[in-house]
This record gives sequence, C-alpha cells and structure tokens, in this order.
Amino acid sequence: MNRQEIEKTLKDYAWMINSIKILREALNGAGERVVREYGPDSDMPKPKGGISDPVYREYLRREKRWAKVKQYEDKVRAIQERMHVIQDEREIEVLHWLLEGKSYCWIAMHMGFSPSHIKRIRDAIVDKLAADETNGTNGTKETNFAEGKSAC
Repeated sequence: MNRQEIEKTLKDYAWMINSIKILREALNGAGERVVREYGPDSDMPKPKGGISDPVYREYLRREKRWAKVKQYEDKVRAIQERMHVIQDEREIEVLHWLLEGKSYCWIAMHMGFSPSHIKRIRDAIVDKLAADETNGTNGTKETNFAEGKSAC
C-alpha cells in the first residue's frame, strides 16, 4: 500500500470493520430473503439461470457484496499486518484511537495535545506503515509464499 491508500484506510477503518461484520451476518443466510412468487402464474415454468430469474439475480447481488467484503478485509488486513512497526507509546495510542474512528479533535482532547500535533503523529504513523515492506511477518523479509506455503 502506498501512503495515500494507508491514509484513506486509516480514516475508513472503523466503518469498514463494522461493514464486514454486518455484511457477513447478512450474507451467511443464503437465499433467505428471496421472495417466492404466489398467484395464478406461480405454477408456470420459469426460466432458470437467466437474468429474469430472481434467484439468479439475488445470487449475483450477493456475489457482488461478498466481493466488497473481501475488498474491505484486504484493506483492513494490510493495516493490521503492519501495526507491529509502530513502537512509540504516543503513536500506538493515536493509532488505536484512529482505528476506533475518533477525530483528531477528540484524540487531542483525550491526550492533552493540539489537533495539529495529533495530525503530525498520524503522519509519522502513516510514514512508518508505508515504509514497512515486511508484509506483516513481524520484521522478517521472508514470507510463507517464499517457502511454498499457503497464506491460508
């Protein structure tokens, strides 16, 4: 991730975590919200697998939502895997409050600093996260992929 992506992900982290949780719960019940047709035409054969099939359209909608969940998970995971590079106590505190979705003003009031000082601390955090090239392997340059192992 580059610096801009990290800044945006830090800003969006709290709502992405909430969205992941809510979307997983909603999407785990496959097809529960698909409405069955009643009435005189309910006995008639319906096209299957085409764009007019409501079950197929629901499937497509859910697939798009699962793709969005994966996108959020990838962004959140990228931050989580880089967090080990933050060692300074102030930076750790600011990072955790940013991940909770708190504003610079709230964090500044909580910590007794100015909002501009919190922004400077956040910039230092972003620089460290952007400089981390270890892919979340806690300081080592080797990855499981280099050893031929799966990440899952």
